[in-house]
Amino acid sequence: MKFGLENMRTLCAALGNPERTFHSVVVAGTNGKGSVTAMLSAALHAAGHRSARYTSPHLERIEERFVIGNEEVSTADLEIAAGAVQATVDRLLKAGTLAAPPTFFECATAIAFELFRRQGVSIAVLEVGLGGRLDATNVVTPVAAAITSIDFDHQAQLGNTIESIAREKAGIIKPGIPVVCGPLPKDAERVIADVCAERGATLIRALDRIHSNATIDERGTTATFRTPTHEIAKIQLALAGRHQIQNAAVALCLLEELTKRGLNISESAMHVALAEPNWPARLEHRRWHGAEVLIDAAHNPAGARALAEYLREIGWSHVTLVFGVMRDKDVAGMLAPLFPRCSSIVCTTPATPRALAAEALTATARALPGANAVEISEVHDPEAAVGRASQPGSRVVVAGSIFLVGPVRGILR
Repeated sequence: MKFGLENMRTLCAALGNPERTFHSVVVAGTNGKGSVTAMLSAALHAAGHRSARYTSPHLERIEERFVIGNEEVSTADLEIAAGAVQATVDRLLKAGTLAAPPTFFECATAIAFELFRRQGVSIAVLEVGLGGRLDATNVVTPVAAAITSIDFDHQAQLGNTIESIAREKAGIIKPGIPVVCGPLPKDAERVIADVCAERGATLIRALDRIHSNATIDERGTTATFRTPTHEIAKIQLALAGRHQIQNAAVALCLLEELTKRGLNISESAMHVALAEPNWPARLEHRRWHGAEVLIDAAHNPAGARALAEYLREIGWSHVTLVFGVMRDKDVAGMLAPLFPRCSSIVCTTPATPRALAAEALTATARALPGANAVEISEVHDPEAAVGRASQPGSRVVVAGSIFLVGPVRGILR
């Protein structure tokens, strides 16, 4: 990982600036950005636009990152675009034009741009990878942007205060565009408002414009939304959890802003944004070996709080949590809200070099306040950990890292 846009700009220029061949909407945030990206992409496709989305990371296959219409790109098309990017990188390195080899994420982002150009995409929704200001996606000039939420995560890269994290995410704000924000901490909102004022962008607080009420239970989330121009009544959201109501408000607000800028998006397409987006491993229910299994890509304290709130609302308690995290994560901040919903925790090791080993995770978990009320054990292998937890009639939650829930989802499927 490295920050900076010089390499990305050089690579894009050598490719003929494919990112300039389509309109783009950029979505940043600590949590919720992938969900909003999925909602927007679903609506744009339903409205008849040649649309695409770029997200990260993937759960099981890299093709998941590149969706055109409502289909992942084919492996053959991905290989062609990747080959074009690779040849360009090799040429630039040989000429000494690139300061350093591009990162994996820079290459993936360039591949997305190349894919979208080759496929004749007219508008793409781009999920920011990390931060915003120096993220590889920030070479585009978007027609609109969103900042879904701001909380603590990736402090080593983004800073240790809410203000510093907000400042990095505010880097996506460009002059003259609408910037739709979900609910933000006051210190973060002040930073975003200041940057919008400096750059002549329009700050739109989604919850000021979109009013909603909802009921949540184990069957799903049913909500009614009222916007300045539409009412969408008693619709069952494809994505579960109270936090998705806020994400839906951000998506609806963005869609209305895009409509004002000449993009035709019908009310029926807005329905699709709420009822049909495919965004797996987010409060996703499965059955396995007689157990009810909930997998969720909660990978930071804010995500863990949202997961704990969902468990409370659907009445799940005394669950077995299969938990694995990266070494740089706030384990205490993630486990504290989940402890009250758990009877036991099985610590495991996601299959990546960045993972915190199950043994170290177990030791950390046992030292936390509230650990005495929970049985904590370790099983290094994630599949074996889920197997131990999944007894007939039990309720199991798998969370902590996308690098855990992605492979586990494949196992359960």
